[in-house]
Amino acid sequence: MELSSIIHSANKRYAYALDKDTFLIRIRTKKDDLTKVILHYQDKYLTTLKIDTRKEIEMVKYASDGISDYYEITLNFHLVCLRYFFELVASDETYYFGNERFFKNPIEDIDYMFDLPQTLREEEMYIVPSWAKNKIIYQIFPSRFSSSVDVSEEIWYKAPIGHMDNIGGNLRGIIDRLDHMKELNIDVIYMTPIFKSPSSHKYDIVDYYTIDPSFGSKEDLIELVDKAHKLGIKIVLDGVFNHTSRDFFAFKDIRENEEKSKYLDWYYIDSFPLIMEWGKKPNFKCFSYFCGMPKLREDNPSVRRYFIDVAKYWIKEAKIDGWRLDVADEIAHSFWREFRSEIKKEFPDTLIIGEVWHYADDFLDGDEWDTVMNYDFFFAVRGLLKEERSTVTEFYQELSRIKGKVHYRVYPLLWNLLDSHDTERFYNGINYDKRKMKLAAAFQLLSPGMPLIYYGDEYGMHGGGDPDSRRGMYWDKKYQDLELYDWYRNLISVRKTHEGILDYTDLDVQTDDVTGLLRIEKKDYVILYNTKDSEIFIDELKLKMELITGAISDGYMEGYSVFVYKK
Repeated sequence: MELSSIIHSANKRYAYALDKDTFLIRIRTKKDDLTKVILHYQDKYLTTLKIDTRKEIEMVKYASDGISDYYEITLNFHLVCLRYFFELVASDETYYFGNERFFKNPIEDIDYMFDLPQTLREEEMYIVPSWAKNKIIYQIFPSRFSSSVDVSEEIWYKAPIGHMDNIGGNLRGIIDRLDHMKELNIDVIYMTPIFKSPSSHKYDIVDYYTIDPSFGSKEDLIELVDKAHKLGIKIVLDGVFNHTSRDFFAFKDIRENEEKSKYLDWYYIDSFPLIMEWGKKPNFKCFSYFCGMPKLREDNPSVRRYFIDVAKYWIKEAKIDGWRLDVADEIAHSFWREFRSEIKKEFPDTLIIGEVWHYADDFLDGDEWDTVMNYDFFFAVRGLLKEERSTVTEFYQELSRIKGKVHYRVYPLLWNLLDSHDTERFYNGINYDKRKMKLAAAFQLLSPGMPLIYYGDEYGMHGGGDPDSRRGMYWDKKYQDLELYDWYRNLISVRKTHEGILDYTDLDVQTDDVTGLLRIEKKDYVILYNTKDSEIFIDELKLKMELITGAISDGYMEGYSVFVYKK
């Protein structure tokens, strides 16, 4: 038994409350090292009164990747404090694990057990908006999505497109296209920044209290949110609180007054005069050394107050439903704790999403963000279908690693994306292989979490890396791939009609790296993915009805295809 691979601490990542009197306990072990894990638990204080409250229960292996197995169990109890330890059973030996120590015999002394105070864990409970679970997101880049005024085809469909190309997209254009989002049956619209800025992307904001005039007005945003809500669609805005434009009032004052500026401590200034020439390293902190986006000091109480007030202002004024937080992992934990505390106190149903491109458990302890843009999902699908670096076993292991590590409450809120305004179009990366695109969409829409559809993917939009991934939306039918659009609609329909497909538990998983087959069995459904180019025959599919298309199977699966059936 590899004891160094046993990972558990009695903290809110491994032992936490799901509800009053309901708790989840987890432990991580080396893959295939143990035959079972048994949790032993008892009341801490009744034991001191010589009352025997000892119980035991076998834990469930809920995820497994190429390195680790992940076990968990849900317990119901009502007491002051729980003490517990693990019985780790391998084929040839057994160890007992409690209070960071290993023993060869069962633990009798409660001082050598892990400690779980009930009230403490319930007070630290991870509360997320219930409306967000497994909802579908549609990402819009406002300057390129839709315009309420006529724009020539030559301008709108320019390709490739540059950073500063202005093709006239605006908020009224989005309002005019709400019927498209309703027809597609999405649940949430996420818009990249809409506040006053000199760029097309608006990540260099000049005024956080003003809608960019090219997009419209505050009244247009209010109308958009109101009409979307009437259609059952939520609205999430982009919160750029890591940096500002250099024309933002505070940085502008520094440029004018240098050392005498009263806003000097709003930014990280090394020296004067400021170096703001393209191609030279700035002498002040910026986003990615880009001198047009100076980085804010969120440890400054005045900065914190300003941006928390901005976030609350738009929730109040426009009734928005959430904030996606740009470059959120480069901002202090203390700021996000204060941000969450104030937002949730007044607006508990507001969804808080962090942009982070790596594993972010330190931001997902229940006191900062609700969820993240799940780039781990993006990397997994890209590795399988674009880069072809992963076998189907390795692909599923990557997905399992996500499930194994992430908080139970967060898992169905992960923003599972294939692409975004920051990446090349996924379709572009797979050389416009429609079969691969359909398969990738199936992975996205038939998995738990919040799938993020980047505008136009449903029509097969083209586009390379940033900024070319931000072309004008395909509204002219001659550009639209209607077969792909129908595929997205059908997938979404299956997702919403057969919610059991999104069940947290995979009862049985089989992978075949030779054929490329991935078979996932749920309680009531079976999903099969053929992740290779060649056709395969699967006897169990004969005469089964495929839920996405309604076709009756002859047992054959084409290359790069999916088959879903109800048991």
